[in-house]
Parts: sequence; structure tokens; C-alpha cells
Amino acid sequence: MGWFSRRATDPTTPTKLDREANRDDLAALEAFVTSRRGVEFYLEPETTATDTTVVAIAHDGEWIRRRTGSPRVAAKIAHRHAVPLYEAARTGYPERMRAWNRAHPERRAR
Repeated sequence: MGWFSRRATDPTTPTKLDREANRDDLAALEAFVTSRRGVEFYLEPETTATDTTVVAIAHDGEWIRRRTGSPRVAAKIAHRHAVPLYEAARTGYPERMRAWNRAHPERRAR
């Protein structure tokens, strides 16, 4: 059946991320920052499946999540646009993001 494979994965092989950050990701973050007010960045660490990401949240709670590749790249964009950068694991996400999600359920369907 193959449910419980006896083959072990090679521990020396690095995990393959779904994809790495690219210029389009960084451009989307910059476009979001320049087109909205009160934006804050929330840094999410790299996982075994996803590269380092940033959630950009505007004053009204609208948000986007994009890959940055590294915390250093996220910090550069934040510094360039004078946007505060928080670690999501330490601070959590603001209530305005959850309120925006409740007000826009169609966004969750994507």
C-alpha cells in the first residue's frame, strides 16, 4: 500500500522550498507600501516549506504576504520606506488584520 514507507529520507539533502522570493514579490511589497498608509511589516521566519515572508498590514487591516528571501531583505525594504518591522512570532498580528479578514470573507477563499 505504501502508507508507511520503510525508505528514510536522506538527512543531508536540504528541504526543497515551494519557491524562493523573486523580484515580483519584492515589487508587490513596495507597491503595497507606497499605495497605502500606516503600513507595518510582520516578519515570518523561513519554514521547511516556505521562504522567509513578510505580512504587510495597512492602517485599515488590509494585508498581503510575500516572500522576501531573508530577514535582511525585509529590513532593507522597511528601512527604505520608514515602515516598522516586527517579528510576528513575538508580537502576533494586530486585531485590525483579523477584523479586516472578518469583513472580507471572499479573500479567504483564495
